[in-house]
Amino acid sequence: MTLVSLYQVLASLVSGLIVGFSLGLIGGGGSILAVPLLLYFVGLENAPDAAHVAIGTTALAVGVNAYINSFMQLRKKNVSPCIGLVFAGVGLFGSLTGAYLGRITPGKSLLTYFAIAMITLGVYMAARREAPRAGTIHEVDRVVKAFEECRRITKGTTVKVGFFGFLVGLLSGYFGIGGGFLIVPSLMFSAGLCITRAIGTSLISVGTFGVASGVEYALTGHVIPSIAFLYVLGGVVGGYLGTNLSVKAPRDKLRVLYGLITVSVGFYMLAKVQGLI
Repeated sequence: MTLVSLYQVLASLVSGLIVGFSLGLIGGGGSILAVPLLLYFVGLENAPDAAHVAIGTTALAVGVNAYINSFMQLRKKNVSPCIGLVFAGVGLFGSLTGAYLGRITPGKSLLTYFAIAMITLGVYMAARREAPRAGTIHEVDRVVKAFEECRRITKGTTVKVGFFGFLVGLLSGYFGIGGGFLIVPSLMFSAGLCITRAIGTSLISVGTFGVASGVEYALTGHVIPSIAFLYVLGGVVGGYLGTNLSVKAPRDKLRVLYGLITVSVGFYMLAKVQGLI
């Protein structure tokens, strides 16, 4: 499929903006909406092998967007680079394995599983409550340069971070999503990061998992470069807006709203795939 209308160009830009805004604001959410946006808003629904093309294209775009947003968060000292690199490095192997399993799963089944994952993550997103974790080893001195924190990471922490990295990477690769809403709580649990630092750090893994999955899909012709580029372009603007708003936005209320939207879209997608609407 190639972009054939001004509407598709604009729809791709708007979709990318939504994805980038969510990544910058709450560290996830937009990536799991990227696939239904591409299928039903941009208009890829009836394209040949639409399921795999949508997942491959959005995975690549979300990954690049996340990398760009991670630099924005790093400038605000909201990233723990060494924790992020361990999580992403080990998770990369899980992501590649998951992407391979996703490619060999029939399209209808893959979209059905994807819709169920959307509903599950949406409920989790809306119901989850977070207490600030001030005083953890990663939040004692926010003036300390980020990479100096590496000296305070224990072997036990490294093993826990790597274990969760692989599991999340596997799921992210299979569904072609960044997995921010899996990565953030995993980082909080395994590394003791507060919510703000976990969100910023998660973008390293979202980028790594997305790009790795996207490249694997691209090698089999399941990526549309023009749409991926427009998603990234819109995502840069959305990421900038979301990152700047993240320090003062009522994140809990936004997360509930986004969770409800995700659940609604998941049910819509499930009904479409099953031919109910």
